Amino acid sequence: MSEFAPRIAVLLPCYNEEAAIGKTVRDFRAALPDAAVYVYDNNSKDRTVEVAREAGAIVRTEPRQGKGNVMRRMFADVDADIYVLADGDDTYDAAQAPELVAKLQQEELDLVTGRRVHTKADAYRAGHVLGNKMLTGLTALMFNIRLKDMLSGYRIMSRRFVKSFPLTAGGFSIETELTVHAVRLLLPMAEVDTAYKERPVGSASKLNTYRDGFRILFRIAQLIREERPLFFFSVIAAVLAAISMILGWSLLIEFIETQKVPRLPTALLATGLMVIAFLSLMSGLILDTVTRGRWEAKRMAYLSFRGPHDRRNT
Repeated sequence: MSEFAPRIAVLLPCYNEEAAIGKTVRDFRAALPDAAVYVYDNNSKDRTVEVAREAGAIVRTEPRQGKGNVMRRMFADVDADIYVLADGDDTYDAAQAPELVAKLQQEELDLVTGRRVHTKADAYRAGHVLGNKMLTGLTALMFNIRLKDMLSGYRIMSRRFVKSFPLTAGGFSIETELTVHAVRLLLPMAEVDTAYKERPVGSASKLNTYRDGFRILFRIAQLIREERPLFFFSVIAAVLAAISMILGWSLLIEFIETQKVPRLPTALLATGLMVIAFLSLMSGLILDTVTRGRWEAKRMAYLSFRGPHDRRNT
């Protein structure tokens, strides 16, 4: 049997990256000469499409705005054994791609994340560094993730990871979804330090520190509700029950002493909050069972595809 040669696809989502996309494409083509390089343009107003084609990329477009929408289209359209995902702004080290791909294959992994190590102070803004640490720390706590850079856009992924990923995010929270998907399905993954370069002149970051930070935070809360509903609704139940007890304790003591219910509106409020707390807990228990069924279905979908280390040619 001939040696299995995996098909590698480089995926570069971009928007208004005329100044950077040409070099990015050329660098990845040089680093991975046998790979197909795809540029997915998201309604650029400059010459991004023309420059990408001139550099030798396969160019496609996604009219729905947002990085999540672009990646959903890429994952659905492109067929490969190994996927190399990077931004089209020439900030990631393309020369390191062969090393990351080799690690994925040799260690039989499904996800290798390039941990950003900035080479210059301007490459990685202080607000982004702090926000990344806070969001990564929160997600690590909630989902038991052992990663230091959850929001990195440099990923090497297996076919079975990409094709089993039910992508729902529309914007920059896609990186959070990628990580949580790998963790919840118990997939083998690793993190490797990679150089993070300063953007070239004429290229500007599309990430807004506060707006997108809050969007990612909101998405983390949604993922906790979807993936850990018992924990999510138990916390709500505990808060509501605590408020109910604070409001109703003095009323209960007075009722025991006088056989009368003082401050009826407060008593009704305390009772209502306790009922809602109980319903919240029951909702968490029910949804936890549903989530386990969804987890099993996603796990079976993941196992239906062969990994990049599989030597079969079919």
